[in-house]
Parts: sequence; structure tokens; C-alpha cells
Amino acid sequence: MTDTIADIDAELLAMLEADTTLEAARPILELAASYFADTRRGEGPVSTWHSAQVIADRIAGPMPRGARALPDVARRLSSLLLEDVNRLAHPMYIGHQVSAPLPAAVWTDALISALNQSQAVREMSPSFTPLEHQVIAWMTDLVGWDEQAGGTMTSGGTEATFAALLAARSRAVPDVWTNGLGANPPVVVCGEHTHYAVSRAAGEMGLGLARVIVIPSRALRMDTDALGERLAALRVSGTRVMAVVATAGCTATGSFDDLDVVADLCDEFADDRGPLWLHVDAAHGGAAILSAQHRHRVKGLVRARSLAWDPHKTLLLPLSAGMVLVRDQDELTRAFTQAAPYLFSSGSDAQIWDMGPRSFQCSRRADVLKLWVAIERYGSDNLARLYDRLCRMAQTLHGLLSARSDFRPLHEPTSNILCFAWTPSGVADADLDTLTDALRERYNRSGRGWITATTLDGRRVLRITVMNARTNETHLAALVDGLSAEAALILHKR
Repeated sequence: MTDTIADIDAELLAMLEADTTLEAARPILELAASYFADTRRGEGPVSTWHSAQVIADRIAGPMPRGARALPDVARRLSSLLLEDVNRLAHPMYIGHQVSAPLPAAVWTDALISALNQSQAVREMSPSFTPLEHQVIAWMTDLVGWDEQAGGTMTSGGTEATFAALLAARSRAVPDVWTNGLGANPPVVVCGEHTHYAVSRAAGEMGLGLARVIVIPSRALRMDTDALGERLAALRVSGTRVMAVVATAGCTATGSFDDLDVVADLCDEFADDRGPLWLHVDAAHGGAAILSAQHRHRVKGLVRARSLAWDPHKTLLLPLSAGMVLVRDQDELTRAFTQAAPYLFSSGSDAQIWDMGPRSFQCSRRADVLKLWVAIERYGSDNLARLYDRLCRMAQTLHGLLSARSDFRPLHEPTSNILCFAWTPSGVADADLDTLTDALRERYNRSGRGWITATTLDGRRVLRITVMNARTNETHLAALVDGLSAEAALILHKR
């Protein structure tokens, strides 16, 4: 019986060893390389017209009990699933804020998985925890903060904002870790176009949505006059303000709040702990700080206490690669006051390097490596040029739509996002929202391209986000032509 078990173990281990070679990896790597090649030509559908149920039925079946050869697995992967993915690397995908990622970073993802270092403590990631400190230092230097600044990589802007607001909560309620928020928790103040990460964080940390004060917009940015009035009213009522959240590159329109004015108000309405905590959600627009052309949009960022930034957005990294940055890294550490002697060695030199004590996550990939590789491969100047190109394409589409009568741009783009309205003649306003959604659905299902929609000022509108360096003026013209063709079919059938 022992020999039989040994034989089975040997066979199993041999199978694992066989999969470690470059030749074994080739069927999977070729799928990625073929995807890059196919999408480069800009041919074929951008997404799928199949429903989720069609795909679910196709892959339904019992869990495999035995092994398959890796080439067979790759063939099944290709035939069962890859035909129905969103092809973000296709130049006609101009949809959500998910990038067509930089190739060097894509290949690095496999190395990150192979090494499988955990960023919680330095002894589990001897090289990459110091690397994360270095890359975070690069980013805080860009902001203009001093050596007291710090942060960590995160899964994205939602986690980054949550971590930052936890730090703000610890400052507002110093004994919160032990005694909770109490009967009269502080409030968070944010703009109406703030990402849902803020309200989600308020719910998750026990503040409650009723403690989120929403400031209206003016010209798609937080109305700073209204912000000043609300802060004054909160002071009169004796309500503590935990944080003011501004946005640099909002999800709906890509617009940037006036950070200097918001910071001025945080100074003006300082409490007994000093200026109000200013958090900036720069998950989308943080890359503007690299660009000489767009840097003015984040003027005042240096005055924030914390910020969220997603390199997997406008730095074009593969998911996931976010970060939370703070002006004083000790404030982030205090947000996670936790004793874990089996993991963190209190008072040791390792504690200085360990990332776990200031991170929401414990098991965390070394995603910093793909950011470092991207910076090493392309350089910050070229990453800035890529950001400028994405923004320039949004401006190009604005020009194309401005010359037409059937579509109307709704704002001057300040980043790579543009919202625009379909304006067919003879259609009642009451019907236009439904028809706009129908137009987007028809266009996306046609395979011509892929765009998104949102609600702006109470109306359904079309929306694009240029997240692909391959997208050029020709593709934008094809987008307009494709939408126009589908719009004509919709109107013909009414």
C-alpha cells in the first residue's frame, strides 16, 4: 500500500514539475500574445452579444476529477471563454475605467504569481517590501510631501479611500479602536459626484449614510461656496467633521475639484486637532501629476492629508494596482492598531519595513513589482505622454461631436472621459432616456465598439473613457459613425 501511495505521489509531483517549464507555459502565454495580435488589427467584435446564461450553460458540468494536459486546458479556455471577453486592448473599446494594460506589466504578473511573496511582513517578502517603500516614496515625492509620508499598495481606490478614512476616523475619535464611535459620530463631507467608495466606507465603519454630507456641484465640480456654507453650519451646530473628500478625476465626467480652495476651507474651519482632514480621491486623475500639460489640475494636492491613486487606471497597469498615500504614515499605522505577535514583531527593525500594520489586507500580492517594472521599462516621462494621449483623444471626440447636430458633448473634457447626449429631432424628452440606453445597448451588441452610459443632471447620457493607447482619431470617427448608424435604425423602428 505504501508503494502505491508513493507511486501516486511521484506521478503527481512529476506533473507539477512538468508545468514549471517555459515550454509548458507556452499554450497559455500564446493565448495572451494572440490576444494582443488580434486586437492590434482592430478586427472582430469588441465584446460579446451572448447573455450570461448562454455562457453559463456552455461551461456547466461536474468538477473535473482527473488531470488534463495543459494544451488541452488552453484549448478549452480559448473555445469556452475567450470569445466572449471584453477586448479592452481593441482600439474600439472606449468604455469603463479599466485599462488596456502595458505589455511589460502584463508579463510581470506571471512572475508575481510565481514568486508569490506576501507583502504583510518583510520576512515573507524580503525584496519587495523595501521595493514597495521605494515606489511609495517616489509617489509621495511627486505629491510634494516630505520623508514622513508613506502608504501602501491596495486593491484599488475603494480600499484606498476606506483606509484613508479609517486614519481620519482615528484622528477624530482617538479611542475608536477600543470604544467605538460613540453616540454622536463625526460626519464626512463630500461632493455629489464623489465615488461610492466614500458612502460605502461610511457604512462599513459604522458612521452610517446619514453622517455623509453631500455638497452639490457647480460646473461638474464641488461647489466650494456651498462647501463653505455647510462647514460653517456644522460648526454652529457643534458637529465634528471627520474628513472632507475632494475628487481629482471623478468617475462620471473626469472633472477635478478645486483642491486649493477646498484646502483653504479645511484650514479656515480647523478644529482643536488642526485643519480638517482633506482626503483626495485621485484614483482616476492621479496620473495628471506626471504631466506638464495637466499637472495644474491637481494643484493643491500637496495640502491633502491622504489620497487614493489607482495606477491600474490612467497609468495603464493590469488589475489590481491601487495605493493609499498619507502625508504622515504614522497616522495610517494608528488606523490599524492591532496586536498580532504571530506575525508582527513589535519594536523590531522588521516593524519599520512591515506593510501589514498599516494595511487593510494581510495576504497581499506584490503588485508593486508590475508598477516598478512599468516605470523602469517606460519611464515616468513616457507614462505622462501616454496620459496626455488619452486625454487628447477625449478632446478629439469632443471636437467631432461639436460639429454634429445629432450628438452634443456635455462638457469640455479635463481628462480622458467625455459625456455626450444623443439629440434626435422629434423625440420627446420623456422617451429620450429609454432610447439612449437602447442606443448604447444596440451599439455594444453590434460588435462595432463598446461605450458606457451614466446619469448626469437627471438624464441618461452616453459616456466614453479612453483607456487604450491604440485608440486614435480614426477609431473615434468610427465610433461616431457607428452610433449614428444604430441611431438611425432605432428611429426607423419607432
